[in-house]
Amino acid sequence: MHAKNIARQPSAFKPARLCAALLAAGIALPAWAQSSVTLYGTVDLGLAYSSNQGGASNTYMNSGALAASKLGLTGTEDLGGGNMALFRLENGFNADTGAQSTAGVLFNRQSYVGLSSKDYGQVTVGRQYTPYFQYVGALGPTNVLTGATGAHPGDIDALDTTLRMNNSITYTLPTLGGLQAGVQYGMGEQAGSAANGSSVSAALRYDYQAFSWSAGYTRLKNLANGNTAGSFGNVGSFANNSPVNAGYASADSTQLLATAARYTRGDLMLGLNYSNVQYKAGALSAFSQTAVFNTIGLIGSYNVSPALVLAAGYSYTAEKARNGISSPAKYNQLSLEEVYSLSKRTALYAIQAYQRASGQTLRAGGVGSSIVNAVASVGDSQNGTPSSGSGQFVAMLGIRHSF
Repeated sequence: MHAKNIARQPSAFKPARLCAALLAAGIALPAWAQSSVTLYGTVDLGLAYSSNQGGASNTYMNSGALAASKLGLTGTEDLGGGNMALFRLENGFNADTGAQSTAGVLFNRQSYVGLSSKDYGQVTVGRQYTPYFQYVGALGPTNVLTGATGAHPGDIDALDTTLRMNNSITYTLPTLGGLQAGVQYGMGEQAGSAANGSSVSAALRYDYQAFSWSAGYTRLKNLANGNTAGSFGNVGSFANNSPVNAGYASADSTQLLATAARYTRGDLMLGLNYSNVQYKAGALSAFSQTAVFNTIGLIGSYNVSPALVLAAGYSYTAEKARNGISSPAKYNQLSLEEVYSLSKRTALYAIQAYQRASGQTLRAGGVGSSIVNAVASVGDSQNGTPSSGSGQFVAMLGIRHSF
């Protein structure tokens, strides 16, 4: 009778009941993996003012000053035994116009897939940030002051989100105590020269109670003739991103070294960071001697209340006297930030920064004798619109909403 009832009412018969019956009978079942996919994003838009963009002041709308406007998907699948598969697809866009932040590249921020193990670490492949950025950048100025006005001049050391490596393989070690570490290799994928257009990055981070410290290294091979659609997805914007380093875009290789530390006590955080950037000349370079930039920075933040956070930072960047430059460029930058959270997802913000440039550097696309006066270019927001002179002030008011 019971069997007949099931036949007449198939909707009452559930797979879960079948599983329970089979288990009760002692029949083994395969493990069904648990998977999840999360949609996330940020819309950030504000009103900006620059005192000097090519010789004139400007008021304009700016997207992503506090946090980049982006839309992404991330997901995991539990493979059992502490192992899982994972992926991330992330697109950056201009909230003011709706345009992609990188034309013709749908997932211009990140696009990778990989496997993770609690015992053996994680391997991911695709378009990714460097371990250098993930660990050192997380403790550097842009995580506190935003890249728009808090990044070191022209983002000379790529501690903002300038570098995203295509064709890259990243291995992240399992966390041991407070120690994290990762290595990455980006393939140039050029026939006849595997190194041409390639990249290497490694970094580590250590956290102990209120103290955090990180150090990292990145080497980019052949910026001038590398595979711009390959290893460095944004090679042009990094090698030629501002007047600070535009004269060295023809470098055969670039080496980035950086370290950062923070100490947090109650509502107060204090941090120190340092970077050394070297543009090394090659046979096709327009300059002959290795160009060296050293930057030291101080950052701090204070939680006035659960809703209000104040932050400030100062950085000093100095170029070494090379390539016929007797009075090398120097950049002093002061950055301020105020953020008031209306909720966990929505915040109002104000940021201000002033930069003073002095000395000389090489002109973009020039040769060793093409020496020009250094001009100001605040943070990472004025790379394409630098000052025509030695000073530049930038201020922004905006709203950020995350979901």
